[in-house]
Amino acid sequence: MAAQNKSFKSVDSAWRDAVLSGLAEQHPDAAPELVFTNPYELLIATVLSAQCTDKQVNKCTPALFERYPDPASLAAADPLEVEPYIHSCGFYHNKAANIVSACRDITARFGGVVPGDRESLESLPGVGRKTASVVLSNAFGVPAIAVDTHVFRVSNRIGLASAPNVEGTEEQLMRNIPKDKWSIAHHWLIFHGRRVCSARNPKCAICRINSLCAYHKALSAQEENDAVR
Repeated sequence: MAAQNKSFKSVDSAWRDAVLSGLAEQHPDAAPELVFTNPYELLIATVLSAQCTDKQVNKCTPALFERYPDPASLAAADPLEVEPYIHSCGFYHNKAANIVSACRDITARFGGVVPGDRESLESLPGVGRKTASVVLSNAFGVPAIAVDTHVFRVSNRIGLASAPNVEGTEEQLMRNIPKDKWSIAHHWLIFHGRRVCSARNPKCAICRINSLCAYHKALSAQEENDAVR
């Protein structure tokens, strides 16, 4: 993790609770959108989701998991044999090599069982902190906040974080959000980024927390200043 941003102060707890409540109200269906039935399937699907939509990954994984139902079967595969199954996920050559190598490690080092601790997960090929956080949270019930592009954008816009990078954002979110809400807050922020707080032309008019959002307040102030000029 990156060193703490000493200039960032913890947010007011009442404001934070109001923000989280608003996100929960706006996205009551927030949940993982990758389809999986066990830690192995989630791990592979998450690796495949890099620079690809969950929707597209979900189109590929049924055939992939039918052919390779567990780590041992994927470990025994040639990456070239795997590529056709994941071609539409993008970067299929590297992804095929990574998921096969990861499964070989799982088979050789962890008895064919996906490990449930961060250090072991991050030691696998193609598995970084974000992927490990997704697996820990959704497959093992370990509180975690995975910071993707949506979580990074939304949390820094709202004011839950104020960091220039993913590492700092994760650290600040972990400080500002109660641990028992880390995992669900991660999903609220993702859904908000996908449905409301888009990178371009965010839908502030339908946002239930616009009155609490630092970005919206700054935007409104700028529009008022422009109007009186």
